Formats: sequence, C-alpha cells, structure tokens
Amino acid sequence: MVTRITSLFLLVSISLLVSYCMNKSEEKTGATASEANALLQKWEGPYNGVPPFDKVEVSLFLPAFEAAMTENRNEIAEIASNKAAPTFANTIEALEKAGTTLKRVQAIYEVWKNNRSTPELEAIQTTMEPRLAAFADSITQNAALFARIEAVNNDPAKKNLTPEQQRLLWRYHTNFVLKGAKLDPASKEKVAAINQQLAGLFAKFSQNQLADESDKYLELTSEKDLDGLPEDLRAAAAEAAAGKNKSGTWIIANTRSSIEPFLTYANRRDLREKAWRMFINRGDNGDANDNNALVTQILQLRAERAKLLGYPTHAHWRLADKMAQTPEKAMQLLEAVWTPAVGRVKEEVKDMQQLADKAGDKIKIEPWDYRYYAEKVRKARYDLDQDEVKQYLQLEKLREGMFFVAGELFNFAFEQVTDVPVFHPDVRVYKVTDKTSGQQVGMWYFDPYAREGKRSGAWMTAYREQETLNGNITTIVSNNCNFIKGKPGEPVLISWEDAETLFHEFGHALHGLNSKVTYPLLSGTNTATDYVEFPSQILERWLSTPEVLQKYALHYKTGQPIPQALVDKINNASKFNQGFATVELIASALIDMKLHLAGSAKIDPDAFEKENLAALGMPSEIVMRHRTPQFGHIFADDGYSAGYYSYLWSDVLSADAYEAFTEAG
Repeated sequence: MVTRITSLFLLVSISLLVSYCMNKSEEKTGATASEANALLQKWEGPYNGVPPFDKVEVSLFLPAFEAAMTENRNEIAEIASNKAAPTFANTIEALEKAGTTLKRVQAIYEVWKNNRSTPELEAIQTTMEPRLAAFADSITQNAALFARIEAVNNDPAKKNLTPEQQRLLWRYHTNFVLKGAKLDPASKEKVAAINQQLAGLFAKFSQNQLADESDKYLELTSEKDLDGLPEDLRAAAAEAAAGKNKSGTWIIANTRSSIEPFLTYANRRDLREKAWRMFINRGDNGDANDNNALVTQILQLRAERAKLLGYPTHAHWRLADKMAQTPEKAMQLLEAVWTPAVGRVKEEVKDMQQLADKAGDKIKIEPWDYRYYAEKVRKARYDLDQDEVKQYLQLEKLREGMFFVAGELFNFAFEQVTDVPVFHPDVRVYKVTDKTSGQQVGMWYFDPYAREGKRSGAWMTAYREQETLNGNITTIVSNNCNFIKGKPGEPVLISWEDAETLFHEFGHALHGLNSKVTYPLLSGTNTATDYVEFPSQILERWLSTPEVLQKYALHYKTGQPIPQALVDKINNASKFNQGFATVELIASALIDMKLHLAGSAKIDPDAFEKENLAALGMPSEIVMRHRTPQFGHIFADDGYSAGYYSYLWSDVLSADAYEAFTEAG
C-alpha cells in the first residue's frame, strides 16, 4: 500500500491535550476576548451545531485559548478539591465533562494550522505551544487529582461499573501514569520542562517541512520538459504555475501528489532526478529549513523523558499501552517481512534493468528511475497502462462510490448541505443519516485539493467526537487530501494508488461516524495507533469490488464503466511492484524504531539513517518513504513516534478480517 500520511488529530480528554499556540502581539483586550470571541461560543446552527468557520480570525486564537485554559483550570481545581469521597461520577465523568470550550478552540485551530497556515499563525504556534504543553502537564501532574483517580481505580466497587466505564477508568489511570503522575516532584518538573522543549521543536519541524514543500518547486519552461506527461498532469502543472503567477511555464510542486506522477511519466531523466532530489531532501538542505539538528534534540529529550518515566527507551514507553506491547514484538514483525520484500525488489530491479537495456537506454536503474521503468514493465508484462486506468477514476465518481459502500455496509446516507460555513471554498459538507430511521449520524467535511499553506498528504480529522454524556452529540469528521486541480470544469482524474488512499482515509471517517459510546475519550478513532489503521485498511479493499467499479469507475468522456478486461488486468497486476511499496514503508518503520531504541546516544540523523539502512541491506534503488528529516509522523508530535510499524501491524489484522467478511458473504 501507499503509506498514508494519516495524521489523526484526536481531540480527546484534557489528559491528552496536544499543544496549540497563540501570540501576544495579536491579543485582543478586555470584553472582546471573553464576551464576543466566536471561538469561545457554543457551536450553534443546524445539525447539532457546526464550527463557526466564517467568523474565524487569526487574532482570536490568543484570547480564546487564554479564556478556555482559565475555564478548564477552574474545572480541574473544582474536581481535585472536591470534599466528597472520590467516585467514578465525581471524578472520571467530571473530567470527561470538563474542557469542552478548549476542545472547540483546539478543533478550529487544527483546521487553520493544517489547512490555512500563514506566517502569523506560525508565530502564534512558536510562542505558545510550550505554554500549552505546560498547561497539559499541570493537569496530569496534579497530585490531588491523580489521588482521586487512583482511589477510584483501586476501589473494589469498580467491578460494578459497566464495561465501558471500566475501560474509561483504565484509560484515564493509564494516561496519567504514562504522563508521570506517580513521579516525585523533582522528576515531574523535569518531565514538564522536557515536554515544553519538545513542543517548540515539534512546531519548528512542521514549519520547516511546510516551508520546503511550499517554497521549493521544479519549474518546467518548454514543451520538451513535458515529454511523456499525460494531459491531466500537464494541466495540473499549468494551474500550479498560474497559482504562483508564472506565465508560460509549468510547476511541479514539492509534494508527493505532484512528484510521484512526474517520476512515473516524465521522459526527461535529468528532470526526474531533479524532482526526486528536491523531494527526498526536504528538511535536509543545510539551510534555514534543515531539520537534522531538531531531530537530534528531539531524540535526546525523548530518551531522557523515558528514563525519568521508568522506561529503558522512548519506544518502550510509547508501546506500553499499544497492541504490540513491546518494541521487540513490533520489530519481529517488521524483520520477518523485510527480507522477502528486499528479495522481491531485486527481482523488480532486474526486470526494469533488462527492459532499459533492451531499449538501449544505457543507464543503471537509480531511485529516480524506479517508478518510470516499473510503469513500463507493468505495461509490457500485464498490458496495463496506469494512465488508461486513470481515465475511469474520476474523483467525484469515486466519492459517490464511497458513499455507496457506506450505505451498503453501515446503512448511511450522505446529503450535501450548503447552509453551513466552511474554511475554504473548496470544502464541501455532507449530512450523514441512518437510511432507515433518518436520524442524523454526523457531518462529513471534504477538502480534496492542494493549496498554499496546507500540509501535504491525506488525513482524517474529528472536529467533534460522538458522545451521549453531555447529550446526544453527533460527530463531525473531515477528510483532507491534496489532489491537484486541473482545468476549471474538467473532472479530476486520480491514480489507482490515490483512489486506494481516498478510500483508506474515508475508512477513518467511517470509524468516527460509526461510534456509539457514552464517553468522548472512547469515541471514534481514539484507539491505539496500531489498531486505528485497521478499519481504514479494510475499507480501502472495497475499491476493487465489482459493485463499486461497475457503478462508479466510469470513463470521464464516454461515461462507460471500466471494461472487465481492464479490471482483470488490474487484478492480475495487483501484486506488481509490491517489493518497492513494502520496502519503502518498512524501511521507514525500522528506522523509526531503531532511532527510538538508541537511548541517549547523540544521533546524526543522516549518518544514522545511512548506516542502519546499509546494515539492513537496503536496495540502492529505493529510499525510505519518509526520510528522517521530513518524517512528520514521528517528529511533528509524539503521535506515531516509535509507531510507524502500525501500518503493517494493522494490515495483518485487516487482511484476516476482510477474508472473514467475504467468506461470510
């Protein structure tokens, strides 16, 4: 599979607050901050209330966060100082009810941070993330509060709680312990200081990566430069150039959605190499956006924190509450797959080299050649042209196909609505209901296109978690992608791999929409990272079913369904190039784990990556899917750190589950 940049921004309880930011220079004063700030207001309007995206101004974030933190601080103090004996209701449920204003502010801020970033917003982020990290620690390190959680957890009466309540109690107690609630005061202070430093480093890492993706690009200046590119890619490159006020040229952006198609089809080998080097060196150019020094600092701070928390390494700490449980178990899976995958790559390279030699190209296969010659081998061996397949993969028709699958599997209906505010004109909103009862299940926001200030990749976000503790609260989820717009009025055509990614991310959204719980901390995708990819990986398998392809894989000109002969070719070639896909993913997962098993050693990221990949026998024709200086999954926050193995772990689960599902009919 294509490694999805599936960044899940889980808006969970106060004990799991992610750091966000504000800037003193943009502070609004007096009554405006507390009385008229739209970010602080309860979400009103139809559909159980929706985010007030039309009222957002960057200057509102600082006072909103300040007011929301003050409110939450008072809520926590009231819970911690309660004179009544600790109970599930007055402690755990009380915590679940706290912080709702702060969650709303966080949700909107995440949207702006990931989809509408600006220098002003980055300044806010840089200033305030350490402050909010300190705020989160002040809660998880609150001795009086944890004493109450501990008392409820140790009370034999907890056996009388419902299974959901017992799970919630376990989650709270585990979260607090993992965050250092049992440490002595001096150690707590050290952990808090480390978390504040990390928050600032995470922010800088993300900003550097976004800058390299936004500011660096490959400009094509003649028709010769476009040789081999399909018409839709040419149109997208022209639109990208227009977006940068370039006339008569074409732009290949420094993002995966632009680079990979260019590497697949461009006949100009020198330009393929330029594009490849630009992309794989994001965050690694020795300039102001270089991330290597940040990575070194992050790794050392994580190692120090892990020791303070009682774990040998950061990897052991991160996996303590995951399905894998230990780094050793995760490594065992990765290493078991690695050797046969490398063997398959050698076979793939041999096939490509033979084709290149036969064509008289007089080259040795290099990384910038892999996708180009793999496509030629695919066409020669299976008579399958990926560009031909794209003619049947219209983005909007595939969206309809996803709705069809959701309706068949989960009885959901999707209806587009236009009476809610959006954060960009490209965004569309759909009301999701149960087809039988007509009751609202949630809302789905779709933001499909790339633009300046938007992070690369594809991901799912929950703006609001489903719950019933505070009323019948339905979820609001979104899917965000980076497809390239073509000519106005023409359908956007995407590759088979991108179609799989689209279905995968929609699987995360359906995970949230299917949530039926009482407590928000247990809602939707708030699960272990090595489980959360499981539902989405199952969902992507429905793309290739006849029911979807015959109804929604329609030729963009004729409207005819994809021919069965072409489907047969796709199926016959389904395992083609799997050596490449598997090796680039597992290489990233292995380096992630090895970095976080290295302890307190001071690491030079480039040297570490080079030495360890060589020791692993990494084929020279491939690089990691995410090289260390651009590995946002593990260095933009703690989320997937020592956790990139999760994609392979979940893929094993999804393969078994899908087989059981199809056997059951």
